[in-house]
Amino acid sequence: MSEKPISRFPIPDINALPEDIKTVILEVQEKSGFIPNVFLALAHRPDEFRAFFAYHDALMEKESGLTKGEREMIVVATSSANQCIYCVVAHGAILRIREKNPLIADQIAANYRKADITPRQKAMLDFAIKVSQQAYEVDDADYELLRGHGFSDEDIWDIGAVSAFFGLSNRMVNLTSMRTNDEFYLLGRLPKEKK
Repeated sequence: MSEKPISRFPIPDINALPEDIKTVILEVQEKSGFIPNVFLALAHRPDEFRAFFAYHDALMEKESGLTKGEREMIVVATSSANQCIYCVVAHGAILRIREKNPLIADQIAANYRKADITPRQKAMLDFAIKVSQQAYEVDDADYELLRGHGFSDEDIWDIGAVSAFFGLSNRMVNLTSMRTNDEFYLLGRLPKEKK
């Protein structure tokens, strides 16, 4: 484990947090075996913690025309474009697990255009990057291209919303110098040992 600080800002004592936030953090720890630093760093501001994770879950956990793996692809590609180490590494781990593919996250982070993904997914990521980097240029032609790949207007909203939300996340991570948990680096890279 790293000795470097989790954030430039104070990390609250878990036991001093509001009960709802403490419960969320402990549930995540129980499920994953560690506490992702984003939970600790954002707990510095409880109201913003609640709003952030409510929107995160609304985007990332709902039923949609996008798979959970495709949503993680968007996070990894846009976070790479925004130079956000935390989100590339953490969501890269989630992507590897969701897709059961130890190579996919690194490919997408380095250059999604050359990754082993479908043309539909490349079109999705082209649009996500455009929303992330040049949203002012989004126009009808972008929608038509995505519809040609089978995306509905609701799917297009989801692609853009995930990209935009992680633009916020990437900027907050960089603002706070949030450190990535060491545990994320190896998740989903090797098959689980059979017990």
